[in-house]
Amino acid sequence: MNREEIWAAVEAERRGLADLLGALSPGDWERPSLCAGWRVRDVAAHLALATSVSTGRALVELVRARGSFDRMIHDTAVRHARRPTAEIVEQIRASAVSRRLAPSTKPLDPLFDALVHGQDIAVPLGIERVMPLEPARTAADHIWNRGFPFFPQRRFRGLRLVATDVDWSVGEGEVVRGSIQALLLLVGGRPAALPDLSGAGTAGLTARLS
Repeated sequence: MNREEIWAAVEAERRGLADLLGALSPGDWERPSLCAGWRVRDVAAHLALATSVSTGRALVELVRARGSFDRMIHDTAVRHARRPTAEIVEQIRASAVSRRLAPSTKPLDPLFDALVHGQDIAVPLGIERVMPLEPARTAADHIWNRGFPFFPQRRFRGLRLVATDVDWSVGEGEVVRGSIQALLLLVGGRPAALPDLSGAGTAGLTARLS
């Protein structure tokens, strides 16, 4: 995908997420997401912040979180999640056409975020949200090669991940097969992908994701 195609995919995913969130009941917003310790509300708030975080603000929040990147991301989302849900939805919708990037990120990072956080919200609510194949493959390539924060090449050393619906495979060793959607969730550290995977390499995946 070229840069324009990536941004078009980001826009489409953000608009779709705004529509999904806008249709949720108040109870749905309080349900746990696929992210441990995060409610649907918190994940949505994190997405709403995607285009508004400056380098200076990120540094302030990192100090506030005592240097922990994970704590910073979590705490800023939880604080933002106190806003009315309608406001969070409109912030995500308004961000759809924005090309502003969070510090130290590239256009493929918001694409990954929109694709995977969409599943973090939809899966526990029993909502089917199908990832578009080419954006999912491009995001999987990006995360496989990026390293931080998931370090998939280290985590899945000794395994070969093979997509069954697009031409995509990485790694060497025992095979793990699945849709590119399931494999993107896997390299993004989501155990929810496990039921949709097959192959000899699946035997030890639970331990690798712990």
